[in-house]
Amino acid sequence: MKKTANIIKLTDKHVARTYGRLPLALVRGKGCYVWDAEGKKYLDCVTGLAVDNLGHCHPEVVKAIRKQAGTLIHVSNLYHIEPQSRLAKDLTRLSFAGKVFFCNSGTEANEAAIKLARKHSTDQGYNNRFEILTFTNSFHGRTLGSLSATAQTKFHSGFKPLLSGFKYVRFNDIDAVAKAVSQKTCAVLIEPVQGEGGVNIPDKQFLKDLRQLCRDNGLLLIFDEVQTGFGRTGALFAYERFGVKPDVITLAKALGGGMAIGAMMATDEVMKSFVPGTHAATFGGNPLACAAAQAALDVVAQKPFLKNVRETGDYFAKQLKSLAKQHPVVKEVRGLGMMLAMELKVPGMPVLNDCMEKGILINCVQNTTLRFLPPLIIKRKEIDTLIQTVSESLSRLES
Repeated sequence: MKKTANIIKLTDKHVARTYGRLPLALVRGKGCYVWDAEGKKYLDCVTGLAVDNLGHCHPEVVKAIRKQAGTLIHVSNLYHIEPQSRLAKDLTRLSFAGKVFFCNSGTEANEAAIKLARKHSTDQGYNNRFEILTFTNSFHGRTLGSLSATAQTKFHSGFKPLLSGFKYVRFNDIDAVAKAVSQKTCAVLIEPVQGEGGVNIPDKQFLKDLRQLCRDNGLLLIFDEVQTGFGRTGALFAYERFGVKPDVITLAKALGGGMAIGAMMATDEVMKSFVPGTHAATFGGNPLACAAAQAALDVVAQKPFLKNVRETGDYFAKQLKSLAKQHPVVKEVRGLGMMLAMELKVPGMPVLNDCMEKGILINCVQNTTLRFLPPLIIKRKEIDTLIQTVSESLSRLES
C-alpha cells in the first residue's frame, strides 16, 4: 500500500479538504473496471457519480479526444466552433429543445437555467416574478445559486444567507405545489429522478400534473437531468420515460463520456431571452469537450444500446428486490433503468466498505441508502457478482 499511502499523503498536504475521501487511489480504468495504485482491480458501480456511462476510456471517446487534441483544444466563444455547432445540432434533433447553451458542469447548467427563468419572466413583462419552486431532498449543485435551489439543509450550513427567491415544496405532492404557487413564481425546477436525495422516483401522474400546472400558470418547467441524462434511466433523457416535456433541461455528467462539459437546453421561444451579454462561460462548448461529447452521444443515442440498458436495468432491479426479500435489514429497493438504490434500516457504510474490500465500488447516500450507478455496458454476470457480495455483507450486518 506504499503507493496509495504516498498519494494520500500528497492529497492531504496539498489539496483542499472538501471531500470525505475513501482510502483508495485509482490510477487506471477500462470498461467497467478501475485499478488502484497497487494494481488491485475493482468493478466500478459508481462511475464517477454517473459520469462514465460508457465505462472508462471508451475507445470511440478516446479516439475523438486524441484527434481533437491534435487539431484544436480551445478558442473563445467570440468565434464559431465547429464541434460545438455539430453537437448542438444533434442534441436538439434528439430532444424537445431548440437551442443549447454550453458550460462546464451540472451546477453551471443549473445556474444558467435559474438566470434564464428570471430573464424570460422579465421579458414577458413580469418584473416581480422571480421565485422558483424546488423540492425536498433535491440536489442542484454547490455554487450559491444552485445551492440555494437545493432543498437539503445539510448542504446550507455555513453558507447563509442563501440566494433569495426559492421556495421548497414536498416532492411528489401536486397539491403542495399548487398551494406554493404565487404571483412571484416564475418556474418549477425538479429532478425527474432525485439522485443525491436517494434515487427517489415520482409518480408519472405527478410529473404530468406538474406540466399542466406550469402551463396553466404560465410557469417554466425545468428538468435537472444532470444525473439522469444520456441513457442512465434507459432512455436518452429521463423525461421520455415519463412522457413529459419540460421547457428547459440541464445536463452534464455523462454528456462528455468522461470529459467535463455541461449544457442547458430550452425551446426556441424560451431561449430568446438569452441574448449577447446575458450569460457566458469561457470554457463552455470548447472543441475538445464537444468532440468527446459527440463521440459519447453517437454511442448512447442508438436504440439497441438504450434497449439493452432497460433490459439489463430490469434484471439488476429484479436481483436487488430478490435480495431484499432475503434480508430483513433492507427497507426498500427503488430505481429506474440503471439508476438503482437499496435503502437499509441501518447505516450503509459497512456494506460499502465490505464491497470495496471485495473489489466492488458502490455509493452510499442519505446515510442508509446504497446507490448503484454502474456503467451502462455492465454485463449480467458482473451484476451477479455484485449481488452475491452485497448479500454476504448484509448477512454479516444481520448476524
